[in-house]
Amino acid sequence: MTEAAVEPATRVRTLREHARFPLLLLAILLAVCAASAWTAPAGLLGWTLEVAPGLALVAALAALYPRLPLSHFVYACVCLHVLVLDYGGYYTYALTPLGEWAREAFGLARNHYDRVGHVALGVFPAFLAREVLLRRTPLRRGGWLAFITLSIILAVAAFWELLEWWTTLVVAPDVGDAFLGAQGDPWDAQWDMLLALVGATVALPLLARAHDASMAKVPAERG
Repeated sequence: MTEAAVEPATRVRTLREHARFPLLLLAILLAVCAASAWTAPAGLLGWTLEVAPGLALVAALAALYPRLPLSHFVYACVCLHVLVLDYGGYYTYALTPLGEWAREAFGLARNHYDRVGHVALGVFPAFLAREVLLRRTPLRRGGWLAFITLSIILAVAAFWELLEWWTTLVVAPDVGDAFLGAQGDPWDAQWDMLLALVGATVALPLLARAHDASMAKVPAERG
């Protein structure tokens, strides 16, 4: 058997081994989401609006896996992010028990779980953007990589605010206020974008080394 024939077979086996952890995460995530969608007090429509974008990302990453397997670190980030979305979609962000506990315990004026969700929107996708940039562009570690990654996160946060606005006005006005989660704050969109940016800015330097170590274990790409 030639070396050219051995290499693809070896890579397929390596990809399968690498896929074990993402598949475990996927099984856990699908089980949790199926159970929460079935029983959500907020209703199926409200849950779908909150969680469907995260599940769409999961589906896209699964489809791209043979051509672009990502680090276990990034797959764990995606899983945790969708779980954050799922918890908010299950109750609606303004009514999550965790946020209500914090509001009463610390004398807060509102349920702040939606703020947690937007910090997560900065923290977890930042490493997905960072990995794709490092592996599919000429960028190297340094200031430009950080700047472009943070710019992507800010763009994603702004797009999410536009999506909330569009959903509230056009798609589902009956559940739009719950989806928007502003709770009467006129600066809610600005706060949400700022928190996503802050989350990414803090997380990237703290976890970059762990991310790099996980990337080093990804199966080599052909060519």
